[in-house]
Amino acid sequence: MTPKLPPLATVLDLLPDAVCVVDADGRFLFASASFERIFGYAPAEVIGRPIFELVHPDDRAQTARQAEQVMRGEVQRHFRNRYVHKNGHSIDIQWSAQWLPELGVRIGVAREVTELRRIELELEHRASHDPLTGLPNRHRLQHELQRAIANAADGDGGLALLYVDLDGFKAVNDRGGHDAGDRILQEVAQRLQQGLRHGDLVARVGGDEFVVLLPGCNDEGAARAIARELRARLQAPCVSAGEPVHVDASIGIACFPADGDDPESLLAHADRAMYAARRQAPRRGSAVAV
Repeated sequence: MTPKLPPLATVLDLLPDAVCVVDADGRFLFASASFERIFGYAPAEVIGRPIFELVHPDDRAQTARQAEQVMRGEVQRHFRNRYVHKNGHSIDIQWSAQWLPELGVRIGVAREVTELRRIELELEHRASHDPLTGLPNRHRLQHELQRAIANAADGDGGLALLYVDLDGFKAVNDRGGHDAGDRILQEVAQRLQQGLRHGDLVARVGGDEFVVLLPGCNDEGAARAIARELRARLQAPCVSAGEPVHVDASIGIACFPADGDDPESLLAHADRAMYAARRQAPRRGSAVAV
């Protein structure tokens, strides 16, 4: 018997990825069997329907732009967007797509990457956040600070930094060990977050050092008021091993652009102001300085 090639549709239905063909208006002409495994719809349920009906609402504008590029002859090989599964949950899809003008159709190959995207987001979070407190780390702070400076330079409100260094934390570690110290740091991180305005950010940049980013903070007086409120939150006793633990904080303030116009100079000024606050605290009765 002479071997024969199977029908193309039979081959396509064996692929783990979904192969789709749509017309110039984006209506389904064909979907392979894996479409149901990935999207939840049997191929017969989508034939004649616009593919954009299935795209996640938040991704439709971006997807439309990508489709326009494909229609102009640009082959897309790694475009990602989200679709809404038949059961209602969101799925991440990576597409390869090409427009065939001589046939008047657009071909797309869809691969589900929902789990891959979850892993990517987890790795991104680990790379940009402190594992103990869950706060942004120094790397993330640098990125957010650079963006806040650019926005402030464009006239989109002011910008201030608070450099927060805990007082008395070494004694906590000495008495209760590092586990007790870790619990105190987690409590401090939570209290700092609770005292922030919408859009503010607090990062852990060292052992017991934190930086608070205050976009839209227009003057030193406003920054000082927030610093005093945060310090008051931190002065309330924490509990470790059933015993009250008291910590305090020295806080330095830097304002853009008076105290610096780049991340390094602003952080350096706030750090120096923090040490000045610590030196002056016994005389001033307050560990907040500029």
